[in-house]
Amino acid sequence: MTLSRRPWLLGAAAAVASVAAPAWLTPALAQPPSAGPTPRRPTPGQVEGPFYPVRLPDDHDGDLLRTGNRRYDRGQAVWLDGVVTDLDGRPVQDAVVEIWQCDHAGHYHHPGDGNRADPAFQGFGRVSVGRDGRYRFRTLRPAPYGGRTPHIHVKVRLDRMELLTTQLYVAGDPGNERDFLWRRLDDAGRAALTVPFTPGVDGLRAQFPITVQI
Repeated sequence: MTLSRRPWLLGAAAAVASVAAPAWLTPALAQPPSAGPTPRRPTPGQVEGPFYPVRLPDDHDGDLLRTGNRRYDRGQAVWLDGVVTDLDGRPVQDAVVEIWQCDHAGHYHHPGDGNRADPAFQGFGRVSVGRDGRYRFRTLRPAPYGGRTPHIHVKVRLDRMELLTTQLYVAGDPGNERDFLWRRLDDAGRAALTVPFTPGVDGLRAQFPITVQI
């Protein structure tokens, strides 16, 4: 009995093709899908509070421990720095970062606080970030006042836009658990706004990365 050779030939040709086919003939579905960057969560905002300066001090640079010829030597000095990025992780060039806080005794440079703050403490600082998005301040480890846990107020602007107003907290401070604003944050919010203040060669250091939506 004579068998047809056609089925055998078709099977052999398919086998050869499967081995010899060039890579560019491989179906696209065989390649794993490329995953794009995961958008970041913006830094949580919080209330501005009552003590944003009514009038900016004449000296409002990034060094809050020096005002004119006066040097503030109370409390613990700290370098506070970080990078301002958008939701895709790109530096926000030309953003302006502002911080303000009370002095070591818990007083702000503000009429609402009786203007009792130490005149040697600048109390407010403003810096512009460069192409890398970095900012840096020389300031004071925040002090508690009026039932609030230690915190530093932070604001970020870009041109005429206000991108963020929030508050920065000290990791491990016993006052955090009693603070009504800190307690309102979820776990992710607390992690974003609460940072370690660690010893360095010339005082403490705190790093506070900021993510804003533009």
